Amino acid sequence: MSMKIKAAILVTSFAVLLFVVVGSMGGVHASSSDGSYRQLQVYSEVLSRVRTEYVEEPNIPKVTDGALHGLLESLDSNSSYLSADAYKAFKAHRAEGKADIGAVVSKRFGYAAVVAVLPGSPAEKAGIEATDIFESIEGRSTREMSLPEIRNLIIGPPGSTLNVQVVRARKAEPQKVVITRDVVGIPPVTEKMMDNGIGYVKVEALTKGKAQEIASKIKSLEKSGAKKILLDVRYCAEGDENEGIAAANLFLNHGTITYLQGQKYPRQAFNADPAKAITNLPVAVLVNRGTSGPAEIVAGAILENARGDVVGDKTFGDGSVQKTLELPDGGALILSVAKYYSPSGKAIQDTAITPNVVVADAIDDGVSPDDGDGAAAPSDEDAKPKNTIDEQLNKAVEVLKSRAS
Repeated sequence: MSMKIKAAILVTSFAVLLFVVVGSMGGVHASSSDGSYRQLQVYSEVLSRVRTEYVEEPNIPKVTDGALHGLLESLDSNSSYLSADAYKAFKAHRAEGKADIGAVVSKRFGYAAVVAVLPGSPAEKAGIEATDIFESIEGRSTREMSLPEIRNLIIGPPGSTLNVQVVRARKAEPQKVVITRDVVGIPPVTEKMMDNGIGYVKVEALTKGKAQEIASKIKSLEKSGAKKILLDVRYCAEGDENEGIAAANLFLNHGTITYLQGQKYPRQAFNADPAKAITNLPVAVLVNRGTSGPAEIVAGAILENARGDVVGDKTFGDGSVQKTLELPDGGALILSVAKYYSPSGKAIQDTAITPNVVVADAIDDGVSPDDGDGAAAPSDEDAKPKNTIDEQLNKAVEVLKSRAS
């Protein structure tokens, strides 16, 4: 078979696949009033021009894979295209019980972004911080990988090492970091009594069973004399949306907590069950850029039902349901088919949750002004923020103090 025939087959296959994808997203009709057919012609023409006009003979399968990868990632960070080899590896890796690094990773700006790091985890011990960017993992650029591939690389046998190139604001150049994988445990929900009758509850993750833990801590605080509740879900990014719904219901005896909806996904509303509400004490929720997924559902429900205040920084923005569609060549599409919405109708993944009392995260860029004397860059210890005052926590306490019991 000649190269021209092969290229023609590939171009046709690519166009057919795009036809399916575009059709599933917007509905391709015979009238082509939405311009889908015209777009397919453009895609096909671009690929044909690359084949015939590029400076050298291109690797068409690689070009096609790259185009599909970009197409899916342009939808949202949770939608992905996996080639046949990548999908096979994904399924094999997912089925194995492996160790992790204890960091929630998503994609931002095209690269792997650390959303939150669990306390005591391998990632924390290696110095990984929320807002770090993994430029590469095991020598591979994360810009060229889908999110499932990135997450596959992160897990591995206990005791094995993961090599990452980390980009952060306090460093001029990417830093090589070696993380030793381990079996990661989810920290328990903790509580303490603060001054002014404020009961403080800290949640690191909303995995299965955490809503019940929160309920237990609130009951314990009330028995100790708590008159108000401060729920801290900063850097709470791991977990399950159903657990977030259950946690929100602890504070709500009526109203919509969240709802799911998609183009072909009928609206599914999650309303508060009065029988599951356990407290009517004034409440404030602490959030920041590391608050993601289930924790965003909690914050949004409490804020938009006027149940309490949300204090801190704008959250990360994540909340959707994915569906895996296998392709004839053995590859797969992982598509977001529905999004979680706040009670007022805002897609959490698109807009995140903005607190009604905004206090920016205290993140120091660690870059000293250049005074021209050629001084060396600050050490890691010197580069870390000096200010240990938790302004977000202090503001939340101030807000709660002003609320009537």
